[in-house]
Amino acid sequence: MTNPALPANPEASDPVTLGWMTGFPPPPDKAITYADGSFRAFPQLRWSWSHVRQIVPTVNVWRGTGGPSPLPRDEQDLDALPVTTMEGRATTFARALVDTYADGIVVLHRGRIAFERYFGALKAHQPHIGMSVTKSFTGTLAGILVADGLIDPAAPVTAYVPELASSAFGDATVRQVMDMTTGLAYSEIYTDPSSDIFALRRANGMAPPLPGVPQPSLLEYLTTIGKTGEHDRVFAYKTVNTDVLAWILRRASGLSLSELLSTRIWQQMGAEEDAHYTVDKLGIESGGGGLNTTTRDLARFGEVMRGGGMVNGRRLFPTSVVEAITCGGDRAKFAPAGYPTLPGWSYRTQWWISHDDHGAYMARGVHGQSLYINPKAEVVIARYASHPAAGNVANDPITLPAFRAVATALMG
Repeated sequence: MTNPALPANPEASDPVTLGWMTGFPPPPDKAITYADGSFRAFPQLRWSWSHVRQIVPTVNVWRGTGGPSPLPRDEQDLDALPVTTMEGRATTFARALVDTYADGIVVLHRGRIAFERYFGALKAHQPHIGMSVTKSFTGTLAGILVADGLIDPAAPVTAYVPELASSAFGDATVRQVMDMTTGLAYSEIYTDPSSDIFALRRANGMAPPLPGVPQPSLLEYLTTIGKTGEHDRVFAYKTVNTDVLAWILRRASGLSLSELLSTRIWQQMGAEEDAHYTVDKLGIESGGGGLNTTTRDLARFGEVMRGGGMVNGRRLFPTSVVEAITCGGDRAKFAPAGYPTLPGWSYRTQWWISHDDHGAYMARGVHGQSLYINPKAEVVIARYASHPAAGNVANDPITLPAFRAVATALMG
């Protein structure tokens, strides 16, 4: 789907410069549509990820009637901050943002905006798709319902969703789904159109159906996932785990995912704008990758996590929810997954845990979406992007050292 006539570098692929979706109507060579799949192609996705609501159906996450929680400013000059990439190349923070196709970034230090920039098609008030950053919201909501006594992590998945009894999840526990240690006959290879992730995208509404093939709903698709190997042996990153977890949340709370996020986090934290989820043909949210938020509101959520469930003197959920995440998962189970840019990391409750000396942890999504929380440095970095490569191994060698450099600099 990539247009070979357009150079795949940040400046040449700027969506404003290329004029995507301009005009009334846009001319055919500037149009981006769902039906032909062009919205997922590069460089078109540099526009799409900031305009998802114009492409696929969505459901709102209401921010409530109150004013937004304050984000005071104490802006720092970080553009020239030196960054050394994992390959040992010297660059600057400003250049690192350009080279990794950043669309927007907000850096908070002790709850104050230290740095904020927007690029390309994204604006401060505009939501951007979080991709798998969505998973960490789903995991946090699960932790809240555990603290409420509505979910037992040791319980079988079928205690909440009996429809999954004949699937691979039929003999899995909620905790195994939360930590992605299930043994599933499901592949997630973003460069292989025959991989199961493409079938999931069709089911959740983020890819057009195959011609003449009946399309299952997201929940129908989850019941078809088979098993391979044993549960609780190794970590294996597979989005269907998160969508099963989201189904459990709906059953345990009696609320849709969008209502649950609105009432338990979005309204309580004082979001500045409504968020929205992409939905399937039945209006079911994609809990594994469909959440769209503004960059500032993503940073606000990071600040809630950094505060142990509290922000601006208001407690949203118990500190135990965050502690149960930041304790990390089993690194021995994580290591076989073979992430070259994440040595020594683990995965716990849909969050990526670094186990470094700053206690940093992250929400991460394809094409460069990031929420980085550094408790020791008292820093939160929310970053949206439209990198041409889906896998974060393409931008981690720059972004991870850049995040650490910012945190170290702001520590003073």
